[in-house]
Amino acid sequence: MDITLVTGDNPGPYTGAGNNTYLIPGDTPTLIDAATGKASHLAGLARALGSAALAQVLVTHAHPDHADGCDPIAARWPEAVFRKMPWPDRDRRQALICQPLADGDMVAAGNGALRAVHTPGHAPDHLCFYEETGGTLFSADLVVLGSSVVIPSSGGGNLADYLTSLQKIRDLDPLRMLPAHGPAIEAPREVIDGYLEHRRRREDQIIDAMRSGARRPDAIVARLYQNLRAELQLLARESVLAHLVKLQGEKRACQRGDDWELV
Repeated sequence: MDITLVTGDNPGPYTGAGNNTYLIPGDTPTLIDAATGKASHLAGLARALGSAALAQVLVTHAHPDHADGCDPIAARWPEAVFRKMPWPDRDRRQALICQPLADGDMVAAGNGALRAVHTPGHAPDHLCFYEETGGTLFSADLVVLGSSVVIPSSGGGNLADYLTSLQKIRDLDPLRMLPAHGPAIEAPREVIDGYLEHRRRREDQIIDAMRSGARRPDAIVARLYQNLRAELQLLARESVLAHLVKLQGEKRACQRGDDWELV
């Protein structure tokens, strides 16, 4: 499968160098993710398409850096079809209506096909797209090489679901992963194993902090994240909260007012 990287040109503290979107040329020219709608992204997409017309956009999930470009792309290429797994509360932010996708759906793309793989956790509607013949997985925000993925517990994230999704993709055993941020991942199983181990260690650290008297997410963040930049404080808090909610679901912790306690 021929794949062209088209950068979203939206660097920032939450997006790193910016979003990766991927154009698959061929009989059904297909774009994976819509980025944020910057003029430079639209221009890059036009250059990559050349004389071809964009047939469809597959949106991995409704977070702004993946979906806000939908309306500008639709205005530039009005014949393009947009598809994603529904997340009604978030999908209302876009004027266009996406055709729904479900886990296991096969979608023509380029000169081949992709299988939608539901991988909730980072977002409830999160999809990866798997090109089974070549073993390439468009992995969206499932993993980022050399970093971790935030699970926004107060915004639809769920750590238990995320860990299940990581294991699901590990079992799928793709040959490479093309993420929405950062470089391609050529050793997916090794990276996923590192992610699973990181989450196990983080959970142990949170439990130790609670046993030492930290009862609120901010207090746990202060113990675990040293010299954290101010713009990343909220992300660290969301990560800690995601672990606390997971522990609560396992009946290993409970919330009493603003405090969390181990059971």
